[in-house]
Amino acid sequence: MKAITKANFEFPGQIKVYNGKVRDVYTLENGLLVMVASDRISAFDHVLPKGIPFKGQVLNQVATYFLEATRDICPNWLQATPDPSVAVGVACEPIRVEMVIRGYLAGHAAREYQEGKRVLCGVTMPKGMKENDKFPAPIITPATKADEGHDEDISREDILAKGIVPKDIYETIENYTRALFQRGSEMAAARGLILVDTKYEFGLRNGEVILIDEIHTPDSSRYFYADGYEERQQKGEPQKQLSKEFVRQWLMENGFQGKEGQQMPFMPDDFVHTITERYIELFERITGNKFEKSDTIDIQSRIQKNVNAYLISLERH
Repeated sequence: MKAITKANFEFPGQIKVYNGKVRDVYTLENGLLVMVASDRISAFDHVLPKGIPFKGQVLNQVATYFLEATRDICPNWLQATPDPSVAVGVACEPIRVEMVIRGYLAGHAAREYQEGKRVLCGVTMPKGMKENDKFPAPIITPATKADEGHDEDISREDILAKGIVPKDIYETIENYTRALFQRGSEMAAARGLILVDTKYEFGLRNGEVILIDEIHTPDSSRYFYADGYEERQQKGEPQKQLSKEFVRQWLMENGFQGKEGQQMPFMPDDFVHTITERYIELFERITGNKFEKSDTIDIQSRIQKNVNAYLISLERH
């Protein structure tokens, strides 16, 4: 099984390329974006040294599944998926705030809570909570989008006071965030999962707010298994997760949290294989569909051919 970690594509009409931690985004002169989901994996804002076979395909296909399932809630950027690892859609002006929404005290929120903090991004968290307890109602804890380094927590009040996002647009993305999380939670529950927390990104196109990037994937979301959740909480046991958190846990156990001076641990092949299996399991669990592994003999040529064929077909119409 091969993984694609680095590629330099040249698509027809390409004017610029942005290499993210996981995705590479190619801007075309016709106003379209070609988003290639690589097999890179990141944690603590660092890209790990090895690629994870089929991870990009899983991310792309899970995101596509949810973008199609939420079009009735808000418009989104996606137009086509010409390759298992590629999405093509309309370019938007990104809104520089990441909308993080949390239904449970987990991950970053739990770490802050354990340090004694009871206010996160201007939102007061109830006293007496245990890690992975459900919040009385989901809370929105936004982050400013950083081009480099860590995204920073920010409150709704600061976003509006600093004029990062106009009030009417912020209220729109806030409403979309709640509605999308509600839908994602319902879809997860139908598959025996709990959508714990997630993040959404939005952009503007001709003044309209558009949902961009990925949604409800294991890179942007955390899932618990619903079965046994209450029992594990009562016993104070860790929750069974279907998310990228186990990768973070492995890194922490091996002395890495992305802090200065820390050395990235060596990733054995069996751990890489485990990550692949977990991603495929999440795909099948969350969508109810069987995962069909794409041909990985020459991923770069496959992607180039499929995207070129799609773009040429657009010109013919």
